[in-house]
Amino acid sequence: MSSRPRPIHDPRRDDCPWCGSKRLRTRLRSPDLRHRRPGTFVVDECRDCAHAFQNPRLTPEGLDLYDVQGAVPFSRRRLLATARTMLPFPEPESWLDVGTGDAAFPRAARELFTYTAFDGVDPTPRVERARAAGRLDEAHVGHLPNLLPRLRARYDVVSMLHHLEHTRDPRAELTAALTALRPGGHLLLELPDPTSAFATVLGKWWHPHDQPRHLHLIPLPNLRAELVARGCEIVATDRRTPHTPRDLSTAATLYLNRTPLRRAAPPAIMFATALDHLLSPALSRTRFSNAYRLIARKQRT
Repeated sequence: MSSRPRPIHDPRRDDCPWCGSKRLRTRLRSPDLRHRRPGTFVVDECRDCAHAFQNPRLTPEGLDLYDVQGAVPFSRRRLLATARTMLPFPEPESWLDVGTGDAAFPRAARELFTYTAFDGVDPTPRVERARAAGRLDEAHVGHLPNLLPRLRARYDVVSMLHHLEHTRDPRAELTAALTALRPGGHLLLELPDPTSAFATVLGKWWHPHDQPRHLHLIPLPNLRAELVARGCEIVATDRRTPHTPRDLSTAATLYLNRTPLRRAAPPAIMFATALDHLLSPALSRTRFSNAYRLIARKQRT
């Protein structure tokens, strides 16, 4: 007799997973706009702390079913710009990139940190292929919280670039990252900014909403307060340079590909792409910026 299939959603919760408040509102309902797999997903928002989260949340089986991947493709230029933010600090001996995928970020960062050993963590076998290709010194398949304690206090830098939004428990990921850091080491984080004005203007078509792949959207003040409460020093925050100019082009792509106009989509998407890049220098300095970066230093013991 076949076993009963496991549920793909957790029970719907009536409180905020970040602050515990029961003052929730529905931020949006969305199908899988990217891959068009069945289902409608709800993102709720806390009226008190502004944390946004998928509710009900996908179970691990649901994540496997929808093939949720954490690595986001960025240009080499963008990856180098992110790595360059660590140049003011002492050159790290060891660096762990979490959710590294094909290790595009360590590959770019090596150009600036030639004496640093780069390791990577990813739930997929791609991380092993990246090590075989020479992009990583060590590859770890799995989720960082499950790889402790053998990675405890091994790294001078731990980076999580557009990773936390894909995780079922961001706080557990932060705990694991700080555990993997040596005292005085740095945590480098980049996340989509749920307070971006584009989120309101574009709604479900805004690419960081990206259901069902994004489980949590964490406002910068929440993340900063969380790390300070854990004894970290916030050494840098930036809402300007992490902005990625693709809000309009991605929204146009997602919308037009679901309509009879999809055959005429390429010119419209090209126009939206050009507009994204034309407006980016100005929008990145306003509430339309779509991402933020935070660098925190772990306290010395």
